[in-house]
Amino acid sequence: MPTNQILAINDLSSLSRCSLGVAIPIITRLGVKCAGVPTAILSRHTGNAKYFFDDYTDKMKCMLDDMTNDVFSLIYTGFLGSEKQIDIVADFIGNYKHKTMVLVDPVMGDNGDKYDTYTHDMCDKMKRLVSMADIVTPNVTEACLLTGEKYESDFISIEKAEKMAKAISELGAENVIVTGIKCDETISNFVYNAKVGSKNIFTTPLCSVYYSGTGDVFASVISACATNDLDIEEAVKKATEFTYKATVKSYEMGIHPVEGIAIESVIEYLK
Repeated sequence: MPTNQILAINDLSSLSRCSLGVAIPIITRLGVKCAGVPTAILSRHTGNAKYFFDDYTDKMKCMLDDMTNDVFSLIYTGFLGSEKQIDIVADFIGNYKHKTMVLVDPVMGDNGDKYDTYTHDMCDKMKRLVSMADIVTPNVTEACLLTGEKYESDFISIEKAEKMAKAISELGAENVIVTGIKCDETISNFVYNAKVGSKNIFTTPLCSVYYSGTGDVFASVISACATNDLDIEEAVKKATEFTYKATVKSYEMGIHPVEGIAIESVIEYLK
């Protein structure tokens, strides 16, 4: 029986718990082979004051060209650093149209701000990539960027989350998960399935600190669960619970938030 295989396209930040550094162990733990294609190599992620950065645009195209005839159960995209990278990935996904699931984590910004690398044209290109996805996992900032809604804070109503999820689904994605919706003492992930019109929300207590890389952890669990044919709502429930558990453990261990969450301390809970 062929082994399920995910292709994860993301950066590799060596000292940080994020991107491919968490995707590969999480996906592997859930029984799925994970092939990684780096979009950039960094010493640590760009949220740090100082870091080494090596752009991998040309190299990633060579790698993807070599993989075009390989079989993947799911293609999972994360940080893409330029218009050219988005085009390369979109063209590659086009080779697998209707044959492979696609999860797009539109890594565009956070806390109301676009990342410095993101231009208006890149936002438009990301909409094209989202249109090719089966599952999209934007945070509140990214949902606003994709829909043109005004960002005010992560403290939004479920009605606004639903409105944005529906608008994103109209780009072409069947499942939209708006993450990081905050309330006074809770944080929630809103799930919308356009095919059947279903919606649900999964909530955990709100931690007192924000850790880098939580979106990567969340999307990695979703990608493996989807590959294992788990229902999207069950996948979101699992991802929500694991991300919360890992965040709490990291806080208890005194890990600095910029380092990311210590998945190695709780990964045994993933089954």
